[in-house]
Amino acid sequence: MQPSRLRSRYLRILSFFAGAITRFILWEILFRRLGLKRWVRSTRPERLRKEALRFRSLAVRMGGVMIKVGQFLSSRLDVLPAEITDELANLQDEVPAEEFEAMHDIIEAELAESPDAAFERLDPQPLAAASLGQVHRARLHPKQAKIQGFREVVVKVQRPHIRQIVETDLAALRRVGAWLMRYRPVHEHADVPALLREFATTLYEEIDYLQEAQNAEVFFENFREDPAVHVPRVVRELTTRRVLTLEDVYAIKITDYAAITEAGIDRAAVATKLLETYLKQIFEDSFVHADPHPGNLFVTPLPAKHDEPPRWQLTFVDFGMVARVPDALSDGLRELVIAVGTRDAGGVVHAYQTLEMLLPGADLQVIEQAEAQAFDRFWGKSMQELRSISPQEIREFAHQYRDLLLNMPFQIPQNLLYLARTVAILSGMCTGLDPEFNLWTSLAPFAKKLVEQEAGSSLDFWLDELGQLAQTLLALPAQTSRILTQVESQGLLLRAPQVVREFRLLSGAIDRLAGSVVFTAFLIGGTLMWIAREAFISQVFFGVSGLTLLWLLFKGPRK
Repeated sequence: MQPSRLRSRYLRILSFFAGAITRFILWEILFRRLGLKRWVRSTRPERLRKEALRFRSLAVRMGGVMIKVGQFLSSRLDVLPAEITDELANLQDEVPAEEFEAMHDIIEAELAESPDAAFERLDPQPLAAASLGQVHRARLHPKQAKIQGFREVVVKVQRPHIRQIVETDLAALRRVGAWLMRYRPVHEHADVPALLREFATTLYEEIDYLQEAQNAEVFFENFREDPAVHVPRVVRELTTRRVLTLEDVYAIKITDYAAITEAGIDRAAVATKLLETYLKQIFEDSFVHADPHPGNLFVTPLPAKHDEPPRWQLTFVDFGMVARVPDALSDGLRELVIAVGTRDAGGVVHAYQTLEMLLPGADLQVIEQAEAQAFDRFWGKSMQELRSISPQEIREFAHQYRDLLLNMPFQIPQNLLYLARTVAILSGMCTGLDPEFNLWTSLAPFAKKLVEQEAGSSLDFWLDELGQLAQTLLALPAQTSRILTQVESQGLLLRAPQVVREFRLLSGAIDRLAGSVVFTAFLIGGTLMWIAREAFISQVFFGVSGLTLLWLLFKGPRK
């Protein structure tokens, strides 16, 4: 690509962000200092939405990295307001296809032979076109097909000059990041250069097709023994950093409900299997397919014998974006679940530190106070009170908490973000496949497996314990919880041994009670939010509820 075009692209990005920053200064600094705070506050949501629309329009026109930037920003609920993230959430990575001649030249340069020699047939019409590359169907020569064990393939080819475009766009974004870091509130609450480094790392992995090929092979090995999961095999001889050749496994899109039903496949079974595969990825493999949108998941019908129910496979494609779950992340998530389940605001803050979610200089005491306020708003309510909570009240609390995040030095690690985003999309897919999908019924078999592996116990015992907890919830006086809260908040010290023992026994019962309350509260809250069409908030609530259920299954009665 000509340097002049790259320079023009660089300046165009800078010009857009310079305009956005100027408008921010005008409204949020100048007008506020002129005594127009109320006007600034009342117009802020609409202004932010329009700003997001401007960026979305820019991303669609420019393609390349800017669409990826929009998708990345849409997941940054920790540093951006809802008006922006909601608008960018629907930004699709679909752009006009490149001319086939350009893709033909790239294939020839990468494989050191013409596509006609490499493939028996190569379809000039792309199967799919995205911002970084596009996919064409092809057929292997008979000799190569005999070696591979399959003949029909897809060839993923990078767009021309994409690396230069990526480097140019990232250079412009780094300059914008330097501008933002000069503004004190941004400097104190967000590490923009770190965010850009995370984004750049992810982006460079996506344009390295050798890395994607390796991801696909790891995923294939993880599910080799599962006949209900299909993962495309890689043709290594026809794969480079810019060209990726895979087995063609395209079938019925997982959101094509009519086609799935027409094939005689039980959609509820597909939803259950989808959940099972992701539980395995998260808890056993620590290697997660992190881009489960409808274009990357298929249901593949299989030949069935006479009088047998239809057979099928769940098929995954596109392994450019994966989430790895290191031990430290797993430990931090477990710590967070326990802290939430025991209403331990200090434990929640410590879990944030373990997960590296807090920037240096974070005021831990203020964060702990904020967490305690969140607990106070929901704990202590009866079952009837929980059922009667209006969607509006839950929505207001969720938005209040998200606004609090904007004013606190939080930064969620990229792996945790991908995991949260994946679980949210996954839950929506399962519900779409089966409107009666019950997450907890589907979760129970896997939870039993985890319990037996780590605790050597049977699930029946723990389910009985959950029943006792529910009875305790109805019988335990609410005054006890309030007394313990007052003791904690007033910093009273208990020194008499007998009092300490009694306090510990009662505290253990309250811990288990709190776990059942948080599970019920977030389960009901998630249901209410889903009815109110607040999809993201509902997925967050369902996720917290599920984690709390796992904690309750692991936690035994105190002696």
